[in-house]
Amino acid sequence: MITSNKQSNIEEEQFEMSLRPSNFDEYIGQEKIKKNLNILIEAAKKRGESIEHVLLFGSPGLGKTTLSHIIAKEMGAGIKTTSGPAIERVADLGSIITNLNDGDILFIDEIHRLSKVVEEVLYPAMEDGVLDIIVGKGPSARTIQLELPKFTLIGATTRLGMLSAPLRNRFGVIYRLEFYTDEEIGQIVERSSRILNIDIDKTGSRSIAKCSRSTPRIANRLLKRVRDLAQINEQKIIDDKISKQALDMLDIDHIGLEPADRELLMTMIEKFNGGPVGVQTVAAAFSEEPQTVEEVYEPYLMKRGFLERTPRGRVVTKAAYEHLGLEFPEEDGLFS
Repeated sequence: MITSNKQSNIEEEQFEMSLRPSNFDEYIGQEKIKKNLNILIEAAKKRGESIEHVLLFGSPGLGKTTLSHIIAKEMGAGIKTTSGPAIERVADLGSIITNLNDGDILFIDEIHRLSKVVEEVLYPAMEDGVLDIIVGKGPSARTIQLELPKFTLIGATTRLGMLSAPLRNRFGVIYRLEFYTDEEIGQIVERSSRILNIDIDKTGSRSIAKCSRSTPRIANRLLKRVRDLAQINEQKIIDDKISKQALDMLDIDHIGLEPADRELLMTMIEKFNGGPVGVQTVAAAFSEEPQTVEEVYEPYLMKRGFLERTPRGRVVTKAAYEHLGLEFPEEDGLFS
């Protein structure tokens, strides 16, 4: 069973890698960010320098990792990828950075989860290109400074507010990745279909796009599931009908809400009268981690106008009641 899960994860990673754009021309969406990054990269190349440290933030699946690899390719640089939780000790960080070459890029995903000790060692590495190492213990301890190769740090986070001000201020450029439009997602689905040798028409790509939660990663995952059903039914072209049939089987509605999204909203309505209620309380009632509620469920529900964050807690909106086919309690309502 464990082997099967590992194999499944490997296949999923290979699937995502095969669909990842390799340059800005192939990368659909985030036009302003692409334009600014192009200027940043071209200017740095003319000066013969590395680009400034870059911080990318936004909801999961919007393309932060992909952008980092494109930046490395455009700069003609190597890239080393890791994550905040994986760097447990200062020695781990030192081992990674000292093995970089001049001009290389270090990509740290979930950078907000770096430990405080590691983060403080990262400051001089980013700012002065040195690594402070403490040798010995007690009164005889001394600090040795190691010269580091000139590298660029690209950090990615879903929670910008959890980054300390000193770390955030050491990034030369900070970009927020926005949700994609249905048209952009449709283009991504069509591009992925070509790579996977899947025939899909406009109606099919449009149906998948509308249910993708404005997120490329989810769109590609849904495309894979629709492809499976089309193959089972021996349908050569994915159209609106087969797409909707597959999405209905997955219990995903016409705007992309999944069973867990609806369950979260219903939990808030049935147990807390729609709010206001704190995220810790909601997470406990929903049997989920607060961080997962904040990072996975809330962004899209807020984007759709189904959930609001207020000083007193989370509140289910009238639009959510209407979408779930429930009567909004106007008189005894949420804001009285």
